[in-house]
Amino acid sequence: MPEAFLLDAVRTPVGRRGGALSGWHSADLGAHVIQAVVERAGVEPDLVDDVILGCTDTLGPQSGNLARTAWLAAGLPDHVPGVTIDRQCGSSQQAVHFAAQAVMSGTQDLVLAGGVQNMSRIPISAAMLAGREYGFEDPFSGSKGWQERYGSVEVSQFRSADMIAEHWDISRAAMEEYAYRSHQRALAAIDEGRFDSEIVPVDGFRRDEGPRRDTSLERMRGLKPLSPESRLTAAVASQISDGASAALLASEAFVEEHGLTPRARIHHLSVRAADPVWMLTGPIPATSHALRKAGLTIEDIDLFEVNEAFASVVLAWLDETGADPAKVNVNGGGIALGHPIGATGTKLLATLLHELERREGRYGLQTMCEGGGTANVTIIERL
Repeated sequence: MPEAFLLDAVRTPVGRRGGALSGWHSADLGAHVIQAVVERAGVEPDLVDDVILGCTDTLGPQSGNLARTAWLAAGLPDHVPGVTIDRQCGSSQQAVHFAAQAVMSGTQDLVLAGGVQNMSRIPISAAMLAGREYGFEDPFSGSKGWQERYGSVEVSQFRSADMIAEHWDISRAAMEEYAYRSHQRALAAIDEGRFDSEIVPVDGFRRDEGPRRDTSLERMRGLKPLSPESRLTAAVASQISDGASAALLASEAFVEEHGLTPRARIHHLSVRAADPVWMLTGPIPATSHALRKAGLTIEDIDLFEVNEAFASVVLAWLDETGADPAKVNVNGGGIALGHPIGATGTKLLATLLHELERREGRYGLQTMCEGGGTANVTIIERL
């Protein structure tokens, strides 16, 4: 089968809600990383076959096919098309999958994949809430088929995260300890400059705003839970954030013709799904499926990026997969660094690629939970 090679992957620093990136138009955020990854890879922009960007809540500045708008806002050739996709939190990871699949199919040679999200300007779930103006309370109510299959039970990430904590008997204390470790790892990575090579500064903004130097277990213990019976607090959930990320994928023929040196190859791509009410358990069966299809074991993987939507998600995944915690989210995760939903997939890919190189590892596995119960898995091999 033809190969797909990763030429480069970059990201903006992640901004806090209301922070350094909050005033940016989403198209300009996308344009910023698009320009950067094309320049860093050393390719001519008119050779790009397609631009695929992930984004959720595509309203206002994120509507009208953001991928196309961002490419044009970058001042790049207008004959290059673009398409925006939504697989919820996995949107830009799926963008990478579509880009790689296009290359591996032989129909395209150079595809740009990435994602954008300004959660400060367009709040999370804005698209779902917008339907209320037209008489739709949520995406599920009123669907006869959905009601017959799942009833009127609440479908939310918060309920799922709590269900996971209860089912796997993950205490609030265990989640707080995990969250605190995420902050400590993120701060160490920032202080040691581990993110510097993957970040493209934005108007002098160079460092992720999310990690809290003054956080402590004592402070976390003082927070109120989401509800009296919940084990969750804001401290054990990913942060609402703004950001953008991008990657370039190329065929072997393109790499050879243009004398390029790819940084990694796509070893495996897959996506699986679990119960949509449980929702956030998807990475567990998705990881098992991916390793089996790739002919690898959990021990073969040198580094993991498992999106920290909630601490309970990663802790349950660790329990079920048997992965070494020392290899998982070694530079912190979404709890500390933030989770700009549409951009997180390629953001994690950029971190995984650069850290694999720093450690001279071979295989890196990335996965994340997504709305609807789906979960992508990407395995890359450093070259």
